[in-house]
Amino acid sequence: MALDVVSPDGGLSLSRTLTALSYALDLTEGHPRGHTARSCLIGMRLASAIGMSKEDRSDLFYALLLKDAGCSSNATRVHQLFGGTDHRAKRAVWLRDWRKVREQLAYALEVVEPEGTIVERFRKFASLAILGPRGARELFQIRCDRGAEIAAAIGFGDGVIRAVRTMDEHWDGWGYPAGLKGQDIPLTGRVIGLAQVMEIFAEQQGPAAAMAMAEERSGRWFDPDLVRAARVLVRDPEFWAGVYLTGDLEGAVAAIEPIGYALTTDDESLDRVARAFAWVIDAKSTFTFAHSERMAEVTWRLATHLGLDAHHATTLRRAALLHDIGKLAVPNRILDKPGALTAGEWDMVKAHPRFTFEILDRVPGFREMAFEASLHHERLDGRGYHRGVEGAALPIGARIMAVADVFDALRADRPYRPGLPIEQVLSMLRADVGTAFCGDCVCAMEQLADRTSDHAAAA
Repeated sequence: MALDVVSPDGGLSLSRTLTALSYALDLTEGHPRGHTARSCLIGMRLASAIGMSKEDRSDLFYALLLKDAGCSSNATRVHQLFGGTDHRAKRAVWLRDWRKVREQLAYALEVVEPEGTIVERFRKFASLAILGPRGARELFQIRCDRGAEIAAAIGFGDGVIRAVRTMDEHWDGWGYPAGLKGQDIPLTGRVIGLAQVMEIFAEQQGPAAAMAMAEERSGRWFDPDLVRAARVLVRDPEFWAGVYLTGDLEGAVAAIEPIGYALTTDDESLDRVARAFAWVIDAKSTFTFAHSERMAEVTWRLATHLGLDAHHATTLRRAALLHDIGKLAVPNRILDKPGALTAGEWDMVKAHPRFTFEILDRVPGFREMAFEASLHHERLDGRGYHRGVEGAALPIGARIMAVADVFDALRADRPYRPGLPIEQVLSMLRADVGTAFCGDCVCAMEQLADRTSDHAAAA
């Protein structure tokens, strides 16, 4: 995909698409909705205050929207290290100056197995103590590298990629993942580092607290020149009202995109964005690796086999890539749980299609598929979730995705069982025809599976 420079009104805005999708990243990191968008507003205001060039501001703009694209990749590891809820551990790390031993201890007491027994908590504390700084480096390395890979997959160049990769470096060289110091950290990365933490403090405690935090960490975490520039922001109540009181964050973000550098989307770029965010979704748990891409391929093949037109089949492929985006709101202690879920945990899982709809319904280019994408756990008999749609009211796209989703889920390894043989999976699908699944879709799945087996045998 070539991301051509166009006028702001030249087509479907890529920035609006990414801003709307960034709400999913906020869920993954445990932030209130709009954290990424508000960080973008703060970061771009800082860029303007220091006179950053338009080219660098364009890179910064998109890097700010993608800064947490790698955040799901370390969720399983965060849960393994700390126990409890990965969202809580991720959010809390920014509120502590974890470079200080006292703050490290306070952080650990807050997030390590908060509901565990004394023995369970002690074991986690001991494991963290043995791992030491290597644990933090590992987590940031995963997050930053994966975020950079996703930026590249969407089609952005080195400026955006480097900004995402270096946003967690610290001015004094004690940040991650590479330990870069001072001017060796790209200016765009330095701005993101300050903007994202200021937003967290401003949202929770107000702009004055955000500035106090920045001053206290100046020269260690943050570039002192950027901290001095941030003082102008704190004295501008109109700016903060625009950040926290606006009813149209997407519009506010779109309005600050550097003039002459606004990017629009086409079919190719929408495919890349959908595939990149499928990586974000599937990285949340080791047991869903590549699930969305596999399901998207099965969905497209089923749609084509059943005679759907090319536009509908393409839309369903994108819907399948993003059908589980709502699962980013589900903690890994539930997603990776090896045993049966409690009633409360199951309720959280069943809420994910609702989050999928709420996210995709805001996204230009993906809005038309939001409803069908959110129906992938519905059943013909109305006993599915989360809407309870049944019978003729269940559209063909949802029927196709329901079969494709279960087919891939049963074939894949899960925390509680290995993947099942294809014949057993097909038998299970047939057993639920008319109650859960559409007979035409299951029949098409059988035919495609037979064809795949024939090709494999011939090879």
